Amino acid sequence: MKPSPTAELPGAKQEFLSRLVFLALPIMLQNLLASSVSFIDTIMIGVVGEDALAAVGLANQMFFLITLFFFGVSSGAAIFVAQYWGAQDRTSMHRVMGIALVISLVGAIASSILSLTVPSTIMRIFTDDPTVVRRGTEYLSVVAVSYVFTAVVMIYSTALRSTGDARTPLYISLLAMSLNVVLNYLLILGKFGFPRMEVRGAALATVISRAVEVGLLLLFVYVRKSPVAAPIRHLVSFNRVLVKRYLITCLPVILNEMFWSLGMTTYKIAYSRMGIEVIASVNVSESIQNLFFVVLMGISNASAIMIGNRIGENRMDLARLYARRLLAIGFFTGAILGALLALLSPWLPIPFNLSDTVALMTTLSLGTLGIMIPIKAFNMVLVVGVLRSGGDTRFSMFAELAGVWFIGVPAAFLGALVFGMPIHILYLFIGLEEAFKFVIGMMRIRSGKWINRLTEDATGPTAGAIA
Repeated sequence: MKPSPTAELPGAKQEFLSRLVFLALPIMLQNLLASSVSFIDTIMIGVVGEDALAAVGLANQMFFLITLFFFGVSSGAAIFVAQYWGAQDRTSMHRVMGIALVISLVGAIASSILSLTVPSTIMRIFTDDPTVVRRGTEYLSVVAVSYVFTAVVMIYSTALRSTGDARTPLYISLLAMSLNVVLNYLLILGKFGFPRMEVRGAALATVISRAVEVGLLLLFVYVRKSPVAAPIRHLVSFNRVLVKRYLITCLPVILNEMFWSLGMTTYKIAYSRMGIEVIASVNVSESIQNLFFVVLMGISNASAIMIGNRIGENRMDLARLYARRLLAIGFFTGAILGALLALLSPWLPIPFNLSDTVALMTTLSLGTLGIMIPIKAFNMVLVVGVLRSGGDTRFSMFAELAGVWFIGVPAAFLGALVFGMPIHILYLFIGLEEAFKFVIGMMRIRSGKWINRLTEDATGPTAGAIA
């Protein structure tokens, strides 16, 4: 007998919390690994010099853009995978993975070609400083190859999590990230007889570790016959109806991530006009902040899986209940993390070998970022965990892009170039976009219009066409 779509079973609150921890903890740990590697990279590059630190930070904006494109594609696919998994329709799940994989690989190859052929042109978008451009060009011309590996890793890792297996991506990421740290130490600083390659060494370490990661991930998925071990015939069999349905739902997610990431990159352009010291401070501040965000990433991704599975099971009232609980958990977790970041801000910049000016700048910035984390946490769970899992991708796109482009970007340039704000005040000014998303997001949740069951015709004509 199927559970009622409108009732929560006895003891379900404990099951809800244990499921949240079961899904979120491995995702948190994997994001912590990634952020820790970025943190350690930044420390090692900081030993080389502040110009190298600025160069790698700006060069990585290309990787930031393409990674968020992958995130958009994989998040869109995760909406379907979570709901199809809840409906136990593996064939449709595999075909959605194939669509997402092809889109991601096309973007990866295009970005790799750009980074390999015109790296200096890309760097000059952000800065005119010749030393920073030269070092950034060295980094881009090596790291570009890793984009293809990253595309495959993100699709399969997201699919695994959406089926409830968050541990496999964690274990494989642990191996790959550990390799990355060791290679960084050997190649950036030239230890144990290895050449001192500095920024090129950081890029080469990324390429090698990503190649190992994708190899291990695919080996595990197909040797162990994981639920996401899609046969080639399913990955390349594109049914017109399913492709159309995927694009209608997921194109707003992809556009959201692309234009949001362009907005973040535009912020960096504004920051770069404030000088190398500000760029270096921003890179350190954001590396530290990312360590605090790993918990929130885990909660938001786990939220998407839990709510998507409930919608796939046609338990709509339970999905609404989960949404309210998870938004509250996100906000209060963000408040705790924000307070911790602000309290530790005087000591966190110490390992980065910063000048006194940049260290003070970074301390003040971390205090401001700590104040903003609770509302950012709510918005992260809202967009990634709730709206997208409910298929409400057009509204979430509107909320994100209106906030960034109509509020955040103008605030960044006005604050940096017109008002001459110090960076920690500028962060607060740009944060008005988060307040906007919070208000309209609350209104959307209360309306109940965010839930869309994408698999409700899974046994009808569409499913028959793709089975």
